Amino acid sequence: MAGLVNVLLVVDAIIMIAFVLLQSGKSAGLSGAVSGGAEQLFGKQKARGADLILHRGTVITGILFFVLAFLSAYVLQ
Repeated sequence: MAGLVNVLLVVDAIIMIAFVLLQSGKSAGLSGAVSGGAEQLFGKQKARGADLILHRGTVITGILFFVLAFLSAYVLQ
């Protein structure tokens, strides 16, 4: 059981890394960090199309990563 959970954890981590690397950048340099970050924080820029799929995939794999990590720690005890 522990081996299966660890394999799923590694596969999930690889998929999550791929999702993060495939996402496009939201800001351009320092000026984007000051003004663009506030717009993204308050929801003025909505993700659409492929960006939406990548964003949701990142969130889902992130949640699954933490669940599998806790499960892995619990199973290995």
